Amino acid sequence: MKTPNFVHLNVHSHYSILNGCSTIQQIVDSAIKNRMPGIAITDYGNMFGIMEFIEYVARINKERQEEGKETI
Repeated sequence: MKTPNFVHLNVHSHYSILNGCSTIQQIVDSAIKNRMPGIAITDYGNMFGIMEFIEYVARINKERQEEGKETI
């Protein structure tokens, strides 16, 4: 039986004061390491990390495409 894909949809980064401590890079790298097909950032009360998230994922996806790997 194939293991179903799992995606965290409630993730708080260090931009969620008192709710999260991982950086955007740590969150995305962890999702890739654990073979997740995607990830969401749901910081509490702000969107400070969204541009960092978008830019980092775009850069990682470009590198992965060049290597023939699946994107996140």
